[in-house]
Amino acid sequence: MRDTVWGPAEFQGLPPWWLVAEGLVAGGLTVAAVTGSALAGAWYGIPGLADGEGGLLCAAAIVLYLGVMRAGRALVGIVAVLGVCLALQAPPAAAGAVLAARGRLESVVVTSVDGAPAAGPGRGRYLCSVADRDGLPLEVRIWRGCGKDTRPGDALAVVYDTGGTVPPRGVAAGGLSSGPLRNLGGWAAAFVAACVVAVVRSFRLDHDMK
Repeated sequence: MRDTVWGPAEFQGLPPWWLVAEGLVAGGLTVAAVTGSALAGAWYGIPGLADGEGGLLCAAAIVLYLGVMRAGRALVGIVAVLGVCLALQAPPAAAGAVLAARGRLESVVVTSVDGAPAAGPGRGRYLCSVADRDGLPLEVRIWRGCGKDTRPGDALAVVYDTGGTVPPRGVAAGGLSSGPLRNLGGWAAAFVAACVVAVVRSFRLDHDMK
């Protein structure tokens, strides 16, 4: 039962270096595929990639790979959960990277403010409807830079994608993030670590060589 849940890990002492390398490569390639597909979708305006569907397929592929290797079921489940989380976090990070690379900063005027704190002060999100300098309303509502002190008529900074594939986004008080994809670092590291453990513990000795 333990072997089925956590994997057999049929080696003595430290795991073989090539087994660790295999886990690192499998996890690293999956992270690159998830983030790369989201970034390509945001840059070129490909809906199936920009909304994370491509990343979910990459996560499913590594789960299938671990299943073929007969890795421990608990470890496969952990990899699956972390893979889904990574795939869902990648699209907004990729959109931020596109805006940081080719965005144009402009000022807009607030026309209305909606939203209120939920479950306590400071925990809700305020949404500002805004219009550009020509008076045309934006189709999206802005939450970055929109707070409880914002009033109709106030000016907000909004960054536009000059390529037109990413919706406009408000700019927080700290300005544009210099490395939006860095926010995925924690998820990526946890995912790769889980892949390494799953691959290492899936190792079975060749019974013909015993």
